[in-house]
Amino acid sequence: MNRFFYSYFRWSTFVLLVAAAPFFSSCKMDTPDPTDTSTTPPGSGTTTPGSGTSTTPGSGTSTTPGSGTSTTPGTGTLVVVNSVEFIGKKSNLNFLEAAIARAGLASEFNNSLITIFAPSDDAFKAAGFASEAAIAAAPVADLQRVLRYHLVGSRIDQSSIPTAVNTEYQTALADNQVSVFKTSLTNISVNQAKIAEGDLPTTNGVVHVINQVLMPATANLSGAVKANNNLSFMTAAIERAGASVQDIINQSSKNGYTLFAPTNDAFKAAGYASEAAIKAADSKKIADLLLYHILKYRAYAQTFQDGADIVTAQGGSVRINVNGGKVTVTGKGNGSTAANVVQTDQIASNGIIQVIDRVLLPAAP
Repeated sequence: MNRFFYSYFRWSTFVLLVAAAPFFSSCKMDTPDPTDTSTTPPGSGTTTPGSGTSTTPGSGTSTTPGSGTSTTPGTGTLVVVNSVEFIGKKSNLNFLEAAIARAGLASEFNNSLITIFAPSDDAFKAAGFASEAAIAAAPVADLQRVLRYHLVGSRIDQSSIPTAVNTEYQTALADNQVSVFKTSLTNISVNQAKIAEGDLPTTNGVVHVINQVLMPATANLSGAVKANNNLSFMTAAIERAGASVQDIINQSSKNGYTLFAPTNDAFKAAGYASEAAIKAADSKKIADLLLYHILKYRAYAQTFQDGADIVTAQGGSVRINVNGGKVTVTGKGNGSTAANVVQTDQIASNGIIQVIDRVLLPAAP
C-alpha cells in the first residue's frame, strides 16, 4: 500500500510540473539588449527625454535628429541614407534628383553638415521645367548655379532659425545669400518660397522641401534697376545722388538691402517731368530722397508685418501695411496716401527690389 501511494505521489508531481512550465516560462525576466535599436511603438507619438529620439504622432515613424536614421512604419527596419539617396527615394523630389544628376553635383549634396532647400516637383514645373526630360536638356552651368543656391554649408534645423528676424545664410553659390524668415515652426519662408516639409534628416545634414525654385540673381541692385525699362527715372536718380547712394546699392553685404523703387510714372507724379529734370535737381536732395527708399536688410514681400514702422537708411521711418497679401508703404511726408508695391521681390545679388507706384517722401525738415 505504501509503495502504491509513493508511486502515485511521484506521478502527480511530474504532471504538475509539466503543466506549470508555460507559466514559469512566461515570467522570464530578460535582460535588455544594449544593442537594441527599436523605436517607440507606432502611433504612440511619445518621446524619450534626453535621448534625441522622437516619433511623429500617428505615423509610427521615428527619427534621431541629425543622424539621418529612421524606421519604416510598422516594420521597425532601420534606414540610414545620405542626402542624394534620400532625394532619390522621396516621391515628390524626382525633378531635383534629375537636376542633381544632370549638374554633376551629387558629391556636393552629400557633403557633411549641410542644409538643402529642396524644390518639389511642382515647384520645378512652376519654374518652367515641364518634365524630367526638360531638366536633362537644360544647360549644366545654369543648373549648377540654381542648385548651389539651394545649398547651405551648415545644418539649419527649423528650431534653430530665429523668429521674426530676416536671417541671411550664405549659399554654396558665391556672393549669394538666402533670406529665411520664421513666424512659427509651421510658417517659414526662404526668400519668396515656403517650407512645405521641414527637418527631414539625412546622414550628412537636413532637407527642407520648399514650394518654389529659388532663382539666383544675375546683377546687383544698380544693374537690376538699369535692366528694368520702367525704372529709368530711378536710374537717373541713382546717378544724380552720387556716392552716398551708389556705394550702398553697389556693395555686397551679408544682410543685403531692400530698395523701394518708384516707377517712372511715380517720379512724374512727384514733380520730376523727365530724366533731365532729375539730373538737374539738387544732388543732396535726391540722395536724401533715395536713402529714404532703402532698408539695410533683405525684406521679401511676405515678411512685411502689418502696421510696422521700419527705419530706412536715411534715418527716418516708413509705415508698412499688409491687407490680403498686398503691401503698401507710406512715407512720413505722404500723409495718408500710400505707395502700392506693384512688383514684388525682384532679386539682386546684394538685395531685393520692391517696385512701388509712388515716391516716398520723408518728413519735412
